[in-house]
Amino acid sequence: MRVVIAGGHGKIGLRLAALLAARGDVAVGVVRNPEHRADLESAGATPVVLDLESASAVELADHLRDADAVVFAAGAGPGSGAQRKDTVDRAAAVLLADAAHLAGVRRYLLVSSTGVDDPPAEGTDEVWAAYLRAKKAAEDAIAATDLQWTILRPGRLTDDPGTNSVLLRPPPLDAGGVAATVTRDDTAAVLVALLDTPGTAGKVLELREGTADVLEATTAVAR
Repeated sequence: MRVVIAGGHGKIGLRLAALLAARGDVAVGVVRNPEHRADLESAGATPVVLDLESASAVELADHLRDADAVVFAAGAGPGSGAQRKDTVDRAAAVLLADAAHLAGVRRYLLVSSTGVDDPPAEGTDEVWAAYLRAKKAAEDAIAATDLQWTILRPGRLTDDPGTNSVLLRPPPLDAGGVAATVTRDDTAAVLVALLDTPGTAGKVLELREGTADVLEATTAVAR
């Protein structure tokens, strides 16, 4: 399988690339900073340097030829303002969908966020509110395409070691007391399982720490 990861140098993107490469897949990581090439290569991925905030869909599509799937794991990141939440978390996700369409790539995974269905409460930090609005707008745009999309909404992400035990369900999610967190390791593992499970196309899925094995949880939501 050949998978192109937008946001290839992110904490989820690098983990996903390493998992794919370890099992013999071809992982391609799209990054803006050329200094990040070495980290991608160390993870076993092929780097592509392209700024998703300035590239056209045609330019990006050139790097998607022969891909089996694309994954949007990019984000404006900490310290960015409200404007970049829109240009990266929303617009770049839409750009990847447009490029996938041009390149004939059907499978699209979008890493979104929990909480996007609820309007930001009064007094919410402006940048956080902009992030949630951007993620929701990206979801709506991707869901309106004819791609074989899956939207994954992780809870609060941590860098703790993965447990391979998750809660994966469509919204609304009643976690039953399960913590609203999930490790980046387990998030990357779930993305791999989603790539392997075509039956999850067309689904929006919430992800948390839980008790089900990643493959078991993914198979269950594909039914």
